[in-house]
Amino acid sequence: MVTKQVKDKDDADLSRADSLAREIFSDIANKWALLIVETLGDGTLRFTELRDGVDGISHKMLTQNLRLLERNGLVERTVHPTVPPRVEYTLTEPGRALRATVDAMCDWTHTHLGAIESARHRFDGA
Repeated sequence: MVTKQVKDKDDADLSRADSLAREIFSDIANKWALLIVETLGDGTLRFTELRDGVDGISHKMLTQNLRLLERNGLVERTVHPTVPPRVEYTLTEPGRALRATVDAMCDWTHTHLGAIESARHRFDGA
């Protein structure tokens, strides 16, 4: 994977296909990453607790998304030297800031769920 370095304001421009901002946005703006951030909340969870908390996620998808979140500095992974090793995940400060956005998206969904469901029925019936 190619990693872009921040050089100028163009790196923060989401409208540019080659911007660092778009690369980061792509990493975090998927359903699994957002659900992982929401599930971690303010706590620390082990891998199996996270998998149990995100209904429908596979072992592989959880691993891939945790790596992306860790790479982007949103999740901290701690390995405890026990047998077997105990691995825990916690949101970092930027991860907690992202969680506030995810919480707002969840609130938006709850607020507009009925209207969206009605629109879908109208659209599908046409």
